[in-house]
Amino acid sequence: MITHVAIIIGGSRGLGRAMTLDLAHEGYAVIAVSHIAADIAQLASEFVDTPLAERVVPILADLRQPAECDRVTAAAREHFGGVHILINNAGLTFTYIWPDLYRRPSPPQFWKATDEIVQNVIDTNYVAADQMARRVAPHMVRQGWGRIVNVTTKLDTMNRSTSGIYGASKAALEMATEIWAKGTTGTGPTINIVNPGAGADTPGMAEEIRDASRKGRIAPLLEPVQMLPPLLWLISPDANNVNGYRFDANLWDSELPPAEAARRARRPAGLRLHAALNS
Repeated sequence: MITHVAIIIGGSRGLGRAMTLDLAHEGYAVIAVSHIAADIAQLASEFVDTPLAERVVPILADLRQPAECDRVTAAAREHFGGVHILINNAGLTFTYIWPDLYRRPSPPQFWKATDEIVQNVIDTNYVAADQMARRVAPHMVRQGWGRIVNVTTKLDTMNRSTSGIYGASKAALEMATEIWAKGTTGTGPTINIVNPGAGADTPGMAEEIRDASRKGRIAPLLEPVQMLPPLLWLISPDANNVNGYRFDANLWDSELPPAEAARRARRPAGLRLHAALNS
């Protein structure tokens, strides 16, 4: 039995793939969106002749284009009658901007990124999320219920010297979450963040980082399935009054009741500027 309809951007690999599979198993209908044709084909093939075939619709789309956002939201209505949940998970990361980042003799300078790379990162990591949110939010307000969940990153990933446009794009989505949440207060839908809170072992992760994690030089990488407990709680009716927060999956204690785990793992969404000295 289908409970609610979710659109998952970047739903065919990594964190998004884990979300797609788990939500489908939990009874949600899922529109899984990706701009990578091979990933969509692989995801679709896994559901052939299975019960999940009726719950998961993989869609190839480039959500940097407004018309594609319209097409995806229309597909959710056509296949499942509406949309209740939007998960903005797509992202171009460090290894897209600097494929050799962890093999370079010195850190890259931000001004050496090309115009095309900068535009693609901003359009994928922020603009696509903004475009989708503006399309689904009015419907969620009319039905009096909905969830928009954004995936940003931790602050010391946003502002490190090698973050380049990636950090700026995720900071934009972090701040947008706070703003959007204020705009939906009391209307029914909620807008929050679920983050890994640490490096995540996804296809975009550099092999050098995986090696460092295996050898104990850095903290263990987060497995995609660790995102699911906070996500499932946040999109449940138990979180109807939770709006404008971020939840880091590495802080979530699954041994606790979900509401208590959420209380311990949450903090307000958005960014706070450093206070000026002697102000």
